[in-house]
Amino acid sequence: MDIFEKLNTNLGPLGKHSDLSEGYFMFPKLEGEIAPRMKFKGKEVLTWSLNNYLGLGNHPEVRKADEEAARKWGAAYPMGARMMSGNTDLHEKLEQELADFVGKEKAYLLNYGYQGIMSVIDSLIDRKDVVVYDGECHACIIDALRMHIGKRFVYPHNDMESLEKQLQRAERLTTETGGGVLVITEGVFGMTGNMGNLKEIVKLKEKYQFRILVDDAHGFGTMGKTGAGSAEAQGVQEEVDLYFSTFAKSMASIGAFVAGNAKVIHYLKYNMRSQIFAKALPMIMVEGGLKRLEMLRTMPELKENLWKVVNALQNGLKEKGFSIGTTTSPVTPVVLNGTVGEAATLSKDLRENYNIFCSVVIYPVVPKGMIILRLIPTAVHNLEDVKQTIVAFEAIKDKLVSGYYKTTELATSFGE
Repeated sequence: MDIFEKLNTNLGPLGKHSDLSEGYFMFPKLEGEIAPRMKFKGKEVLTWSLNNYLGLGNHPEVRKADEEAARKWGAAYPMGARMMSGNTDLHEKLEQELADFVGKEKAYLLNYGYQGIMSVIDSLIDRKDVVVYDGECHACIIDALRMHIGKRFVYPHNDMESLEKQLQRAERLTTETGGGVLVITEGVFGMTGNMGNLKEIVKLKEKYQFRILVDDAHGFGTMGKTGAGSAEAQGVQEEVDLYFSTFAKSMASIGAFVAGNAKVIHYLKYNMRSQIFAKALPMIMVEGGLKRLEMLRTMPELKENLWKVVNALQNGLKEKGFSIGTTTSPVTPVVLNGTVGEAATLSKDLRENYNIFCSVVIYPVVPKGMIILRLIPTAVHNLEDVKQTIVAFEAIKDKLVSGYYKTTELATSFGE
């Protein structure tokens, strides 16, 4: 088959009908200022799909800092990669402040989260090394491991007994190869909302020799006493060898960082190809990052407001009989049973008739027959938003159970 011809045969779970949902169910367009209420297809909707945990995305102080940085530097500065001509004092200042905040010696600023974690993993390991990772790790981690030419072993999500068995396998192999073992997990898993069992993982260091890399994209800024993340929340900050997070969640920006031992960070600076051969992060993002981090550190009310909304939403949903899985973070998955077609129709009904916009997760991200409505509470939502949402969810759940969403034209188009 021609390399282009095969593309139209692999459109995912919506198959040949995927074009019917584009702009509605898939690739929707939210308009207006970043806020809990935005416009979708000309109507105001209550939005629960923005990873704007602390409400910094449209905060007046953040907007002012971004505008001033743009006026001062433009979008191009600095030109070139950090190693060659793109380094600045402000890049280094942000790195050190990030390292101090998460309790590590040094940090390295990265251009993007997805690309960043892939490059960190690629730089750390070679054919002699073995990776052991949680089965529910994000796609960016899986993509990084697909490039790994050594062995990799997966353990079921948070299954410590299986993890120990995989560590035993890894140890036997590295005894022969002379390599090391890297354990990779997430701080907060973005789909289920529960935390990686970091406390139990690092406890296994008493029996096995390995290093642990934690991707804490959803935990940075939201978890722990100071917001330093999931390891802080579990009291194992010092035992985590490498800590990674993106700016795309609590920081409401672009960029990422990795933090750890000074020697390891120094090694990464000289070996991460995605940074060596890429233009430095623009000053707009760097100065904006400094402002966001300052607010994260000095304004605890942001995280307090977030958790006020989180607790109201999650407790309210549970009181009404909804399953929200095992979440221990702001990520709130509402688990329902239904087909891909029913999910599409339910989503349309929710947005058109109840003015609620949230992400709908379907197969193959979750098993067939399961629908997850994924809600992301933020510090700028309020309790009235929570009440409106729970009332709407009760209505659509009744319709789903009654079979209403099976009978519509859209559901029939998508099929089972």
